[in-house]
Amino acid sequence: MNHAARHIGRTLAFVLPVVLVLSGTLAVTRVPWAAPGDSQVLAASSGTASSSQPKARAPHEVLRDRLLTELQEKDPGVALTHLQEATEKRPSLAGHCMEIARALGKAAVAKYGSVRRAHAYSRPVCDTSFATGVIHAT
Repeated sequence: MNHAARHIGRTLAFVLPVVLVLSGTLAVTRVPWAAPGDSQVLAASSGTASSSQPKARAPHEVLRDRLLTELQEKDPGVALTHLQEATEKRPSLAGHCMEIARALGKAAVAKYGSVRRAHAYSRPVCDTSFATGVIHAT
């Protein structure tokens, strides 16, 4: 019994400070779009942020939209090549690569109206996510 209590105590002694630090870190965040030298700080739970300010879009959303436009203007092969190049230049985008490739696959089917024609552009970019998007577009 004494061993179990000691184990629980040690676990709490380790976990509790981590939880407190993380909750404090998440409670207050800096605004990344603030002007340099501006030290604007917002409380994450305050709900007082102005809704009139445009929200900054995540880099992967900007990339996805740009590639979808490119797919419409050119072809899926060009968009997939640029997706691969973007993820090689910015590894932080690699976590969204599969999602973007699936969106490109669905858009290719919508553009060509044929799974077979859209599937012809499949490449091993982000595993087989483009092909998965083509298949799920049906």
